[in-house]
Amino acid sequence: MAYTGVSRLAVPCPAPRDVLELLKPVTWFPPMWAFLCGVVSSGVPLAHRWPLLIVGVVLTGPLVCGTSQAVNDWFDRHVDAINEPNRPIPSGRIAGRWGLWIAMTGTVLSLLVAGVAGPWVFGATCLGLACAWGYSAPPFRFKTSGIRGPAVVALTYEGLTWFTGASVMAGALPPAHVLIVLALYSLGAHGIMTLNDFKAVEGDRATGLRSLPVVLGVDRAARLACVVMALPQFVVLALLVAWGHHLVADVVALLVAGQLLLMRRLLRDPRAHAPWYNATGTTLYVFGMLASACGLGGVAGL
Repeated sequence: MAYTGVSRLAVPCPAPRDVLELLKPVTWFPPMWAFLCGVVSSGVPLAHRWPLLIVGVVLTGPLVCGTSQAVNDWFDRHVDAINEPNRPIPSGRIAGRWGLWIAMTGTVLSLLVAGVAGPWVFGATCLGLACAWGYSAPPFRFKTSGIRGPAVVALTYEGLTWFTGASVMAGALPPAHVLIVLALYSLGAHGIMTLNDFKAVEGDRATGLRSLPVVLGVDRAARLACVVMALPQFVVLALLVAWGHHLVADVVALLVAGQLLLMRRLLRDPRAHAPWYNATGTTLYVFGMLASACGLGGVAGL
């Protein structure tokens, strides 16, 4: 049964495997990694905080990130019916308004779990969920902008989840040096999100999405993405040196140097090499996040 856009009073309950496909488990890893960086950067021993650690992993991955995927697929269902008709909603495997109900249920569950983890985590979760709905849902639909869309995703996937990890462990607002570094890595992640737009330039142009590759052209957008990824990491390097973490700074410097080398190949043919760079350069980027978090954990007293 193909998706027709018409709600029905009686529709079959979707199969668990189709709900899982809607929530896209493969997308949960980046926010869970950033959450791990937050835990490490707090410098707080795990000791008796294992239950909160588990709550944080479930919150940032399956709940908030999974909910954001359901929200996005629901509000993109008409476009997906043309471009990706085999997805759960347009294919009819998740029929009627089940997609919306799943998104709303995930939102409520996320808020309930976040309430257990403390006020700072609850506040970060509220902001993350607001971004998830605003990214895809009218009237905001941040995804239509090549600046706001990647910024919202970078903030939620990297910054807020790092903040959540640090807050869960400390039970308080993270210290200033942690907030500065997570903000810098969130800014750099804007470039990573721009690279993700290279795979859908024609579709974005046809549907009115003004991604940076559409607005600037692929080559210029790729160069801008590389600059946006690299500059915040240089600032992090300078801060690590200033804080006396020379060994960690050396590790991060090597990881940044590796990214710069890989960027040379990326820029030769951005559309062809963007998936390759996401598997290589982005991996070095997130390892740099973890290395920096280790340094911050030392600052906090590990």
